[in-house]
Amino acid sequence: MSSQTPRSLGILNLERGLQPGAPPRKPKPGSMLNPATFDFPIISETVAGAWADVVIRGDPTLESACIAAARRLVERGAVAISANCGFFIRHQAAVAASVNVPVATSSLLLLPMLLRQLPRPAKIAVVAADSTCLVEDLLGVDDPTDRARVVIGGIEGGKLWRNEMMRPPLPTDVVDIEIDVAACVARLRAAHPKIAAILFECTAFPLVTPAIRNIIRLPIYDITTLCRLTFASIN
Repeated sequence: MSSQTPRSLGILNLERGLQPGAPPRKPKPGSMLNPATFDFPIISETVAGAWADVVIRGDPTLESACIAAARRLVERGAVAISANCGFFIRHQAAVAASVNVPVATSSLLLLPMLLRQLPRPAKIAVVAADSTCLVEDLLGVDDPTDRARVVIGGIEGGKLWRNEMMRPPLPTDVVDIEIDVAACVARLRAAHPKIAAILFECTAFPLVTPAIRNIIRLPIYDITTLCRLTFASIN
């Protein structure tokens, strides 16, 4: 790594289907791919074949592409690695074993810690892009008592989900994301009054974290929370 290369957060990115030479879409404010989101530099590498539907539903053949992209990021100056979809957590162990920098592919890694921050009766709501794909082994919670404190919801079938399932994906207005997420959070809180904190799995949700936090007045954690924590530990 060149001494002139800035210390950066490397992001494993989804396939977006851009034509060669076409300018990339400008990341929205609050996006983890927007340079203004963090107070440290970011760089990204597309994981070959990592369309949103493939990553969300899971495909073990993506592992080698994730590793290759992570190594390219380190070569370019990444001192930590994250990912632009929470379901990349399926490849957390493989990527972490392949590079000599901290790897934090998903906000779901925060869940065991958050459970210990709250009193035992309190629940944590995990809000996902697709709750039907958020299988038990992705939660990292083995204790049955702790697992009973985790409630899961998703925005599958909503506008963001439909747009991201397309190839190439279509852009989604932030207002539509907020509507889908707010409705999911409201359903979860109505069914589980003891929810004391929210964990957003989807990496598009930081676009609306401030708005939802302002509505529900509860702690909300997302991928940007984890990125800041990880980068601060090595900066």
